[in-house]
This record gives sequence, structure tokens and C-alpha cells, in this order.
Amino acid sequence: MGEIHSLLEKFGISEMRRIAALEGKTQRMCVDAAHEVMSDEDQAIGIAHAGFAMAALPHKKIMEPIWRREGGSIRLLVESGIDQNDRAVGIPFGAMARLILLYLQTQAVRTRSREVELGASMNAWLKAMGVSVGGKTYTSVRDQANRISRCRLTFTRTSAGAEIITNGAFVRDAIMPIEQEDGSQLTFWREAVRLDEGFYESLIEHPLPLREIAIRQISNKSKAIDIYIWLAYRLHVLNDPLTLTWSVLKNQFGPEYKELRYFKKDIITPFKIALSVYPEARVHIDEKKGMILYPSPPPIPERKIGR
Repeated sequence: MGEIHSLLEKFGISEMRRIAALEGKTQRMCVDAAHEVMSDEDQAIGIAHAGFAMAALPHKKIMEPIWRREGGSIRLLVESGIDQNDRAVGIPFGAMARLILLYLQTQAVRTRSREVELGASMNAWLKAMGVSVGGKTYTSVRDQANRISRCRLTFTRTSAGAEIITNGAFVRDAIMPIEQEDGSQLTFWREAVRLDEGFYESLIEHPLPLREIAIRQISNKSKAIDIYIWLAYRLHVLNDPLTLTWSVLKNQFGPEYKELRYFKKDIITPFKIALSVYPEARVHIDEKKGMILYPSPPPIPERKIGR
């Protein structure tokens, strides 16, 4: 158990909030997030493709029509789709794209079906994640859903010297109905969407269980989401402590940074937030050397997964 979680057990949430108020916004956020996760009794499970633990989508909008990311034995290539006027719609990015994809992946694995119900179910899940579909978020949700609907992707995994390539897309159908010329539409979501067959089969073969309550606490922080997924993937398979330098971590989470010092400055806070929603994680952050990962239980116990 992490330090913040041990202190919560010892002193309680009221005292920890008082202490955190003296230490700044990030610490207050971590205390509240840790408390919510530790208080959760349902332990509802979310699912991500394990490949996203090593190679994730961009955090911010990019102008390039192709996104490449490598991590370990995984290589991800995402190509922008085009609209009816043959213009690139762009690569999915940020927290909203991740939340939409997490819903699609979770439902597909739960039901063991490529057909995923949208409509009220999708709205309910996003609401549970702290997102209200409509108002200021309407444009963001629609934009990311459109990007997800149209893009193409390739997962390449190297195993025993051989490359295993999965070509396809996230989905086979548009997630949202096409707006009428006057901008009106009958419903927000389509009734259902089909996952791409290749992506679905790869997902079923490589599912990564997560805690929904953890995702909710970091739902608007794409870097923290990626780090949480990465930790969930890495920690429980370790047999011995693993030291990762800041340079290694930069290759994983910030190859776009030109200088290491700027990467360190930006990534420590998301790491602390991600660790606050993963009580089982044993990770030591050394602000000079890097991080030490220790063998830790997964966020979802195996007996819970098998139910």
C-alpha cells in the first residue's frame, strides 16, 4: 500500500484533507482520489487492450495524419480517417477519446460480443465517469467519437523474434448518427456499434482489467490514465524490483520532449495522481534518479476477474 493510503487508514479523511490543504492542489486531489478508491465496495471492472499500456494515443491535438508510438514489444500506428469531403478528421486524442474507447472495450469483453450497446448505456457510463454528455462537452464528445469512428490502426507485437500484426480499426460503424444539413439529429448515439473484428479478437486475447472507480477519479487527466494502465500492466508480473531511469521513462511517456528536465517537470504529478488510485501499487519515485517498481498485486484480484 502506498504512503498516502497508509496515512488515510491511520488518520482518516478529515485529517488528511486538512494536511493536504497545506501542501497544494495536487496533494488534495490525490487524497480525495485515494479515499474514493479505498471506500469503493463494488470494485466494478473496466477493460483496456493491454497494448495501450505500452503505446497510447496522443494527449493533445496533433496536425499530422499519422500517429506512431512504441513501447516494449508493442508498436501502435493510428491513421486519420477522412470525411465525406476527403478531408482528414484527425487522430483521436486526450481523455475523452480514452473514456469512449474504455467503454467500448469494457462492454465488448463483458458481453463477449463485437456488438456494443450505446444510447442510454453509454451516457450512463460516461456520467459514472464524471462526464455529462451535452453542454460544453458535446463538441468534444462528438469530435472524438468521429475520429474514433473513421481512423485506422495497426498493432504490431514482437514475440519470439516474430512480428504479430493486427490491422483494422476500432469500430466498423459510426458511433454517432450523421447530422442533418440543418444541424439537427434524432438521437445523440446510435443504438449500437460493432467493433472491428481484428481489434475485438486482439482485445479478447489481451484484456487488461482496471478498476472503474480509479478511472473515474482521473477521468479528465489523460496522462494519469495512461500511467495507471501502464502500472496495472507492469507491476503484477514483476518478480523483482525494477529501476527505471528518467530517460527510460521519457522514452515510454514523452519521446516528444526535447529536454529531459521538462519531461520530469510534467510527468511527476500525473504519476502521483495515478498512484493515488492504485492502492496496491508499490512504486518509489526518486526525483533525481527515476522510479523503482516493486512486485505488486493487480488492481483487480484474479478471483474477481474470473467471476
